[in-house]
Amino acid sequence: MEATLNARWQHFDYQESDGVATVTFARPDRLNSLTFEVYADLRDLTAELRGRADQVRVLVIRGTGRGFCSGGDVEEIIGRLLSMDTRAVYEFARMTGECTRNLRRMPQPVIAAVNGVAAGAGAVLAAAADIRVLAASASFQFLFTRVGLSGGDMGICWLLPRLVGLGRATEILMLGERIEAEEALAAGLAQRVVPDDELEAAVRAYADRFKRLAPWGLAMTKEMLNRAAAMDYDSAIEMEAWTQTLMMTTRDFHEYHAAFTAGRPPVFRGR
Repeated sequence: MEATLNARWQHFDYQESDGVATVTFARPDRLNSLTFEVYADLRDLTAELRGRADQVRVLVIRGTGRGFCSGGDVEEIIGRLLSMDTRAVYEFARMTGECTRNLRRMPQPVIAAVNGVAAGAGAVLAAAADIRVLAASASFQFLFTRVGLSGGDMGICWLLPRLVGLGRATEILMLGERIEAEEALAAGLAQRVVPDDELEAAVRAYADRFKRLAPWGLAMTKEMLNRAAAMDYDSAIEMEAWTQTLMMTTRDFHEYHAAFTAGRPPVFRGR
């Protein structure tokens, strides 16, 4: 299906094609650094996609040029923040957090295609995705302490220890040093590292695999992964029992049995 460009989102490129939505940060001359407007658009788009799971099955986030996203623009964000009062700065910080919160809350799988540097808030956005596929030249850097801020931003102190463990997350967030692609893979910060010219194909393969699976089943898996972190073991088992009870009454579960009986692939529709 031909990709359609949605001009409504003016601060990044946005396309939908065959059930896959793609956000492309498009400021390559600034390593795709973020502005107030990029954050606002990303917050609003991800909130909207939560209600379009029947049309959009997967979200891909990527960058153009040499970088994925280098974080907040020094002049357009940091420069403006210095002139704001405490309340205005707090509202900005809450808005940035809504971007990652929405990525975690949305029922669709989110894939970060990291094609180069992912630094600061860009690294956090990638960490908030469900799958991170890195080009061999990609790198992460959570550099907040290097600009005089806390290493905790946009929920990363919740996310990163769950990905790499508390000890490694402490080192990464306190020192703010560069993490190359293979190191990120070994630490659990990436699922795959591929040659640069194979990144697009690897991301497309992941998206195709997700589209063959039951959408509601994926959504409930993501929901349980998010919630279980705040539960004790017994509570997690009980909630999974209720979730599976619900899932066993869905049409997709019946479709699997019908397809298995008929010797054909199942066609899941998120019902």
